[in-house]
Amino acid sequence: MRRWNGWGDEATVVELPSHGEAFLAELIGPGQTLADASLAQVLAKVPASRLPAHPLISQDAEARLRHARGQSLADWLAMRSGEFGVFPDGVAFPESAAQIRQLLAWASQQDLIVIPYGGGTSVAGHINPQASDKPVLTLSLERMGKLIEVDDDSLIATFGPGANGPQVESQLRARGYTLGHFPQSWELSTLGGWVASRSSGQQSLRYGRIEQLFAGGKVETFAGTLAIPSFPASAAGPDLRELLMGSEGRFGIISEVKVRISRLAEQEHFYAVFMPNWQQALAGIRRLAQARVPLSMLRLANASETRTQLALAGHPQQIAWLEKYLALRGARDGKCMLTFGVTGSRTQNGASLKQAKRLLKGFGGVFSGTLLGKKWAENRFRFPYLRHGLWSAGYAVDTLETATDWSNV
Repeated sequence: MRRWNGWGDEATVVELPSHGEAFLAELIGPGQTLADASLAQVLAKVPASRLPAHPLISQDAEARLRHARGQSLADWLAMRSGEFGVFPDGVAFPESAAQIRQLLAWASQQDLIVIPYGGGTSVAGHINPQASDKPVLTLSLERMGKLIEVDDDSLIATFGPGANGPQVESQLRARGYTLGHFPQSWELSTLGGWVASRSSGQQSLRYGRIEQLFAGGKVETFAGTLAIPSFPASAAGPDLRELLMGSEGRFGIISEVKVRISRLAEQEHFYAVFMPNWQQALAGIRRLAQARVPLSMLRLANASETRTQLALAGHPQQIAWLEKYLALRGARDGKCMLTFGVTGSRTQNGASLKQAKRLLKGFGGVFSGTLLGKKWAENRFRFPYLRHGLWSAGYAVDTLETATDWSNV
């Protein structure tokens, strides 16, 4: 069962290690716990719906509550305190493009505000209803998650927009394929949402961001259906796909998504390298990226994040031994952890690893093998659950993204 006031499945719990709590207390001070509102308390605040009855729309208070907020820090505080603010007046769960068109036609007649809803992981506020004189209808696509077709020659798969990350990968892997798109919200976020939010995955170096993966599809609008064919390239003006990517549902509701898929790789490994300091780490990762070494994933933590990650990793005795080894090799206080992945054939991966090692050693990099890389891969979709452990200890955490040129880092 999905949590109504936080992240993910209620059955998944990631506790904050005791030594991790001590580390945080030393670093930023003791936590301050806040009281949580109960589900019953919040349900009592859900007002009566302003919508007329419709066979495809639920006016159930809990359904409306569960579709009122995303996953930003502001949403988290609203859910935990019980001060949700505005609730949608109803939630629809269409199972086909025809039902989406029916709902849009009805919404137009009733002069409603319509909010498309995928996995509810938004941190930008686009799924949150705003106060308005008009009733609000949230349209959830969770029942449209099936793999519709695979073009084995073109390597294009067609999905319903509501397929979440596990649904996308399980349906493709059963046929020997992968999309390779792994945002940290992968467990809950949807394919249609990835397009609408211009998503980036953790292994975009190999598979591409959603810009490279999104091949076309269909969008239901108040004016009718917009069909975007999966042309590989065009010299005939603007690319209509660009209108949809990052539009957050402003132009219509995505009812079908075509994506470019890949055959499953022969092997995949992740490695952790410790750089002596931030300056050498930045120079090394920039050289690695600009040399276009064929890696699948590349991420760099600064000294503060590296220290925090090691403190919260668990296995303190093993981490202590690692710290001693790194110190002997010149990576002491101020060290930065760089994690990278190689994905492909055995020959390709061997060449990529050799090139990455040679380049990073020139910047003082100390390789620690695949152990930390394996741990990262095993737990990469469990990290958001740590928000609950931190909250229970009296800490709030949030994430944000930015992009800039290398010269401005």
